[in-house]
Amino acid sequence: MKLFVFDVDGTLVDSQNLIVEAQGRAFASLGLPAPSRERALSVVGLSLVEAFNALTDGEGPSDLLAQAYKEAWRQLRTQPGFHDPLYPGAQDLLTELAAREDCLIGLATGKSRAGVKSLCERHGWHDLFATIQTADDAPSKPAPDMFLRALAETGLSPRDACMIGDTTFDMAMAHSAGAHAIGVAWGYHRHDKLTKAGAKQIVSDFPALREVLEEFLQCVTI
Repeated sequence: MKLFVFDVDGTLVDSQNLIVEAQGRAFASLGLPAPSRERALSVVGLSLVEAFNALTDGEGPSDLLAQAYKEAWRQLRTQPGFHDPLYPGAQDLLTELAAREDCLIGLATGKSRAGVKSLCERHGWHDLFATIQTADDAPSKPAPDMFLRALAETGLSPRDACMIGDTTFDMAMAHSAGAHAIGVAWGYHRHDKLTKAGAKQIVSDFPALREVLEEFLQCVTI
């Protein structure tokens, strides 16, 4: 039995425009200048307070910004046409893996549990995941706690587990937990940084990811 743990934003969900918009609204609500788009996306994957600490170099009202960001997301979700689409191939791969008897799948994300619940409702994910780790459950990535909790909940060892994500935070978390790490090329961090942070492979699309995961299912070391 193997465990595949997926990041959410930038890996399964193409939420970059909404993230940038919500961050901009959060900073504006406190009369502060918003970061550039590049910098805004550089912290995706961190829990909110840690993300705003990074964006303000540790000198801003991170707790207030985190609350304002949550409120901005609540407002965005109520707007007509709200859409945080899945990347092409994401839904099919998750459904396929969840139906297999030789693996389990999970989530590890900087989103809140409420945010993940909303996402699961929109995409029909309620019965797919054996473990879901959020910013409400454990310290922020890149600390290994989320991944270690996922292992504990599924009863699997690090050598039989793999993290799939788009940021250095995902790769470092898996590496610290002693698990395999696969980077995806369509997310928010550069390939060279993913490799430096511990990615064993970087895949270009979901068909390529499917092939790599199939190899992992067949042997412990790819």
